[in-house]
Amino acid sequence: MAGRKKEVLEVAGREVTITNPDKVFFPGLGTTKWDLVQYYLAVAEGALRGVAGRPMALKRFVNGAEGEFFFQKRAPESRPDWVETVELSFPSGRIAQEVVVRDEAQLVWVINLGCIDLNPHPVRADDLDHPDELRVDLDPVPGIEWEQIRDVALATRDTLHDFGLVGSPKTSGSRGFHIYSRIERRWTFGDVRRAAVALAREVERRIPDLATAAWWKEERHGVFLDYNQNAKDRTVASAYSIRPMPDARVSTPLRWDELADCDPARFTIATVPARVAAIGDPSKGIDEAVGSLEKLLELAAEHEAAGLGDAPWPPHFAKQEGEPPRVQPSKRRMGTVPPPAPGKNVGPTGRRRTVMPLIEIARAATKDEAMEGLERWKARHGDVWSQLEPADVLVDSMRGRNTTWTRIRLNLKNVPEPERPPQEALEVDYDPWAGYEGPDRSGQLARPKRRPKSGPS
Repeated sequence: MAGRKKEVLEVAGREVTITNPDKVFFPGLGTTKWDLVQYYLAVAEGALRGVAGRPMALKRFVNGAEGEFFFQKRAPESRPDWVETVELSFPSGRIAQEVVVRDEAQLVWVINLGCIDLNPHPVRADDLDHPDELRVDLDPVPGIEWEQIRDVALATRDTLHDFGLVGSPKTSGSRGFHIYSRIERRWTFGDVRRAAVALAREVERRIPDLATAAWWKEERHGVFLDYNQNAKDRTVASAYSIRPMPDARVSTPLRWDELADCDPARFTIATVPARVAAIGDPSKGIDEAVGSLEKLLELAAEHEAAGLGDAPWPPHFAKQEGEPPRVQPSKRRMGTVPPPAPGKNVGPTGRRRTVMPLIEIARAATKDEAMEGLERWKARHGDVWSQLEPADVLVDSMRGRNTTWTRIRLNLKNVPEPERPPQEALEVDYDPWAGYEGPDRSGQLARPKRRPKSGPS
């Protein structure tokens, strides 16, 4: 039976058209676009608290949660006149008119475009140069359990408090955890990131066995405090965003006293509306708890005086003044170059030299495909896998202009040299640039074609 072609909703005094409302976005659950719209309307007060008045990058899943997505920074040219936009400039020098959501009608219009989660910038449309929040993104290395993430979150809360800031916690909707802190709009993006670096280093100093401020994955352990989420042009899934996971998990605001027995898997599209109806939005009041970065910036100055300078920036940013060499630690020393996989020109460390025994397992369009490839490799090399530590599994989200792809590498440093397997054909071989033809006249980039190829069975 054919689904509805459209449905018109009366929202916030406006008519919003939902096209193909019966289109399935989460096949395992049977969740449709109409279900997404109804969910966001049920949690609209909290969802708008996270995005209202902020420019937003549109992360569009036009084929549902299991399909490819692309980031659309420019607002669609065909849009209602009541959809607000603001012009942003990016580190690349490009500019774009981005959507600004302020009410339920605009929120529903964005969801109709295939946006499963919401990705606002940490600034308001009336002042694009001065962020109003510090974002702490706790990113656990593979193998880290919730208890350790929780302990790092609590230590981060206490550190923020000691430096005059109030942290508002939420699950990420994936493996990590987010803590937002509203700040006075007095500092630039560079200042806010500098404060975030100081915060990460201070948390690491307090709980060195649990947390790390190390940017390079080969040096990380435990939970990484990703200070670079505060760099200009970075966005994070906001409160009440549904994440593109099979269970339609939600990035859910919490009370701090809920962390003790929290299970992030409990917060889904099916459960969060009832939770909000029962207890309200735990993030209510976040906009009134506005703090100052002065103490964290004083700490940053102390770090710099002691010889701790800037930390590495994301690779797509221009080299910054005072930034350390943008080279992985293992690549700073000359040594043998790990060979590339058969049929590839570039190996697991790129074109630089290294002494780390790295092998590459997969290059995949999605993380799930990459992890399936890793499982196949594990099935053949169980004796080697048992010798690896969680930090030896390097899962990289490789960011393109409009899409991301996933690379998995293994560091065999803990495996005796005679037992190290050679570089084999990739379990999943995806070329993110296949079919790429550069920007079109609108400035949007053509999406790459998928070319998966299974490795040995």
